[in-house]
Amino acid sequence: MGEEYVDRSGDTEAFRAFVHAPELAAQGDAPVRDASRLPLIGAVVVAAVLLALATWIALG
Repeated sequence: MGEEYVDRSGDTEAFRAFVHAPELAAQGDAPVRDASRLPLIGAVVVAAVLLALATWIALG
């Protein structure tokens, strides 16, 4: 048989080196996480307003 082919792109060490690359760490991902919370907070506020409106109509 021929040589065994090893795909290095699937290597865990290569993936970890890519994830922990210095140029990616310098970008800082904190603003991205904070920005992703904004739609969630807005959805919770809208749901609370709709629930309060439905309760007011039901009791009124």
